[in-house]
Amino acid sequence: MKLGFGLYRHHLTPSNYQFARQAGATHLVVHLVDYFRSAPEGARADQPTGGNNGWGHAGAPGEGVWTREQLAALRRDVNDAGLELHAIENLDPGVWHDILLDGPRRAEQIGHVQTIIRNMGAVGIPVLGYYFSLAGVAGRTRGRYARGNAEAVGMEGAVDQRPLPHGMVWNMVYDTAAPAGTLTAPTEDELWARRRRFLEEVLPVAEECGVILAAHPDDPPLPRIRETPRLVHREANYDRFAREPVSPANKLEFCCGTLAEMPGCDVYAMLEKHSAAGNLGYVHFRNVRGKAPEYKESFLDDGDIDMMRLMEILHRTNYQGVVIPDHAPLLQCDAPWHAGMAWAMGYIRAGMMALARRGTATS
Repeated sequence: MKLGFGLYRHHLTPSNYQFARQAGATHLVVHLVDYFRSAPEGARADQPTGGNNGWGHAGAPGEGVWTREQLAALRRDVNDAGLELHAIENLDPGVWHDILLDGPRRAEQIGHVQTIIRNMGAVGIPVLGYYFSLAGVAGRTRGRYARGNAEAVGMEGAVDQRPLPHGMVWNMVYDTAAPAGTLTAPTEDELWARRRRFLEEVLPVAEECGVILAAHPDDPPLPRIRETPRLVHREANYDRFAREPVSPANKLEFCCGTLAEMPGCDVYAMLEKHSAAGNLGYVHFRNVRGKAPEYKESFLDDGDIDMMRLMEILHRTNYQGVVIPDHAPLLQCDAPWHAGMAWAMGYIRAGMMALARRGTATS
């Protein structure tokens, strides 16, 4: 098991690479999509939640087709800081909106994603995390939810069911000139078919290039948000993600917090099953209290999940991949994001060391 660190696009600086290494990380998972593109500068430290217009504007069409030169430079900067670049998380809606919507530019955008995968493989970035969703991560709120009134993210029972307007998908606006009106939502079966068709066209390229595609579950895990269906709102559906279609490049981005929010989900049994089967691309390590649509993110030691039990499962199943704290409550200080992430990194690092020492003592 390897300790990683997640960085949003605006965090991709030598200073933050150094911070991640100092906190114990050996690997990075980075976001190249700019979720904060329309946000005020002061709102860029923590994770996005969004308002009526979602997270803001996606990149211009094709802007998120990262070139081989861009990716090589990014990997070089990360390596220079003593880190490995394990994964890029998420595709810009400007690159794949018509894949999600089954729109007129679908074939062109399949080519965009295939190009990204080829470029990642060429420079040695092994994992692309993706989230196949129309509404995306929507409906969350921010408040003093965590221990000591620390600021965190959650849901307060309300589920946003306003229809998606034209020009918006994945909780971002990809076309500011779209006509008035709202999206005609597909059925859940139609959305499953779109995902399968997408993967059948890109997984052969991923296999050829040595890149893994890792699927994030629906966050929050509810059957419908913004009048659109969700694919992973129950445990059996995530199992289906892992087995359809069959490919060594089809893996899971196992988000402990999201899956624990899922009503009826046994996150321990799920992790045991998928880790033992080799289905994990990487792991988001996060704790929560409650179930969607009423849950709150918490400190790792203070939620409903026994996070050390999850670490023991990963250790016992010989998981060799990367674990990152995808986000954490903000600590009350002059650098709340850095402090919160450092706290989470220390917890995970201590757990890894304890498990390694236990294994050595047993042998």
